[in-house]
Amino acid sequence: MSDLNDADMVIAARGVTLTLGASDTPTIILRGIDLDVARGTSLALLGPSGSGKSSLMAVLSGLERANAGQVWVAGLDFTTLDEDALARARRGRIGIVLQAFHLLPTMTARENVAVPMELAGMADAFARADAELEAVGLGHRLDHYPAQLSGGEQQRVAIARALGPRPALVFADEPTGNLDTATGAAIMDLLFARQVAAGATLVVITHDASLAARCDRIIELADGHIVADRTK
Repeated sequence: MSDLNDADMVIAARGVTLTLGASDTPTIILRGIDLDVARGTSLALLGPSGSGKSSLMAVLSGLERANAGQVWVAGLDFTTLDEDALARARRGRIGIVLQAFHLLPTMTARENVAVPMELAGMADAFARADAELEAVGLGHRLDHYPAQLSGGEQQRVAIARALGPRPALVFADEPTGNLDTATGAAIMDLLFARQVAAGATLVVITHDASLAARCDRIIELADGHIVADRTK
């Protein structure tokens, strides 16, 4: 295990525990997770529904607060930050791609990618959005609204939005879950290619062993524990 603030690690977690529900009838979701993730690598969190993988992603991305343990992400101690500080910490450092695309229906593809960067105070947000959409093969769909795009195209917009700010870390939670097999495979090809081009670390949350096998490393979870850790 590395030091928590090791510059070579984009994630360092120690003893992470997550408990939900009432104090008299708690549900333990994560049970003392220790995890280091090196910069620039791809990692799969693999496990069945209820294993804790999406909850671990939520803690590591600052969307959920652990009950115990320490979490360092991209050089910041998430354990000490309040909700507002966590939101600021995610901005520009962490990109998230979800199974449900979560595009704003009243915004075009260009606006869905550019506006988050603009709100974060990033320069040339719309030019950067155009470049990201061109990179994911949607240069001809910049002014289309989500309802005018296929599922695969919407997920491409979501990938452009996640990677536009050049984050150190990208989480993809079941990113092909709403897509057919062929479209899902193409989306994953694109996601891995964009991760490498951006020099980002990619964490894929999945129950699909064949998808997990494409990553540099596989962490297998069961009942809130890490039960296997394999590196290619």
